Amino acid sequence: MWDYDRLFQIIAELVMHHSPSGAEAEINQLLIQRFTALGVEVWCDRADNIIAKISGQSPDRAIAITAHKDEIGAIVKTLGDEGRVEVRKLGGSFPWIYGEGVVDLLGDNETISGILSFGSRHVSHESPQKVQQEDTSVKWENTWIETKRTTAELEAAGIRPGTRMVIGKHRKLPIRLKDHIASYTLDNKASVAILLALAEGLKQPAVDVYLVASAKEEVGAIGALFFTQNQPLDALIALEICPLSEEYPVKDGEIPVLLSQDAYGIYDEGLNAQIRQCAKQLDVPIQFTTLSGFGSDASIAMKFGHVGRAACLAFPTQNTHGYEIAHLGAIAHCIDLLKAFCQTEFK
Repeated sequence: MWDYDRLFQIIAELVMHHSPSGAEAEINQLLIQRFTALGVEVWCDRADNIIAKISGQSPDRAIAITAHKDEIGAIVKTLGDEGRVEVRKLGGSFPWIYGEGVVDLLGDNETISGILSFGSRHVSHESPQKVQQEDTSVKWENTWIETKRTTAELEAAGIRPGTRMVIGKHRKLPIRLKDHIASYTLDNKASVAILLALAEGLKQPAVDVYLVASAKEEVGAIGALFFTQNQPLDALIALEICPLSEEYPVKDGEIPVLLSQDAYGIYDEGLNAQIRQCAKQLDVPIQFTTLSGFGSDASIAMKFGHVGRAACLAFPTQNTHGYEIAHLGAIAHCIDLLKAFCQTEFK
């Protein structure tokens, strides 16, 4: 079992590197450095995936383990007057999750911080934001980012339609709640931490193993689809968060979750059985569930026929796509379970 303090620090470093979908250069640089330091072969492909390969005893066969490195956020629509920037959702983001506060605009030349703003509260029905106090939740169309910059200054920084917005870096710093970690973007930076742990601890697996920090998952699993279209695989396992909600039979804590189905289809029962067998040998309990409003690199790749067998291993997470909370033990169990899986004879 991995040391919780060390695991927390690895996840924290990943969280503090911005990676909104399609603008993932900051996390890419860190991952290439970390995989290189671990002595594994690593590269960035044409779809912006970061791929580490660990050669196996049977190089004619291969599996992949994916964890997406991109995060949700927003995308600039227009530059308004008086330094006000309008944005729209990127992935499954909602302004009420972030609340008013600092956000970062990742300009081509400079990162500009601004304040996600909803308008004053001391108002009557004559003001448009009054409806957010009484009737409906705030939507991106009702918000703006206050920068106090001129349009010329924003343009000089490379802020334009298409610029990505993410939660301000100083607001992302994770905290410990006993054996839990709490932070924005645990989806899916905690899973990327599992890839780094596997790169460190996995030696001579049964078959070639590709550890894929996939790009642009939040906007359609674009990176994983590119990779699986070009790399023949015997199986694909996606690492993910699992939402904690009353509608699902999943409990918080250190027990990981194996999915049977999500919104894109069913997972492979034979592959799931192999994972369950490894868990049994390690004496690691597993929870099982089907999810509704959810998809993963694995289920999407299998739906489009890129892989014949796919599974999704996850850790229970509160407040998914918000300020997320997960048990470090569940993340550590995923490391141990996948390490054992990769070292057993693959069928």
